[in-house]
Amino acid sequence: MKIEAVVFDMDGVLIDAKEWHYHALNRALELFGYSISRADHLTTFDGLPTSRKLEILSRERELPRALHGFVNAMKQQYTVEQIHLHCKPVFTHEYTLSQLKAAGYKLGLASNSIKSTVALMMEKSRLSQYLDVMLSNQDVSHAKPHPEMYLKAAEALGTPPDRCLVVEDNEHGIKAAEAAGCQVLVVQSVLDVQLDRVLRAIARAEGAGTEARSR
Repeated sequence: MKIEAVVFDMDGVLIDAKEWHYHALNRALELFGYSISRADHLTTFDGLPTSRKLEILSRERELPRALHGFVNAMKQQYTVEQIHLHCKPVFTHEYTLSQLKAAGYKLGLASNSIKSTVALMMEKSRLSQYLDVMLSNQDVSHAKPHPEMYLKAAEALGTPPDRCLVVEDNEHGIKAAEAAGCQVLVVQSVLDVQLDRVLRAIARAEGAGTEARSR
């Protein structure tokens, strides 16, 4: 079995944006006297769309659902401010994607962020030029951990899911990729996204011939 495509998650994989999302959401929630702890952000909320995060807060902390629209809008506004302040090109990531592209791999992005955030982060990081497909939570009916996003990415790339290597960093995304039947390379941070690690994961997946979850 030959790997034909590599699909990256965005936050925590190509963009070190976890802190940006954490601060942006808390800044919006604090307008109404709510907040989430860093531990909850990392263990419960990491990788989920903002709408899902707010639903959890309504269920567990009685955040009024009537506030969801406003809090979501403010969170996105604050996130954009963080992107403009902090999102910059990273040579290692540019090199990794450019070399994979030159080697003939199809490249995609599949993020639980909204479309405008995905486009802005990829533009500011200068990575959009290498990507054949960019999917957001607005491009699917069910965000991660549902497998729809990775199934749709594989379809858009014209590649069977089991010939796609997905690079993910959190359990919601890992579950989505595995449920879609993709190969998975799990990274701990953006620092782990390097060409040699991706190529080794490809070689392992091709050598195994079955679904491989690499750490």
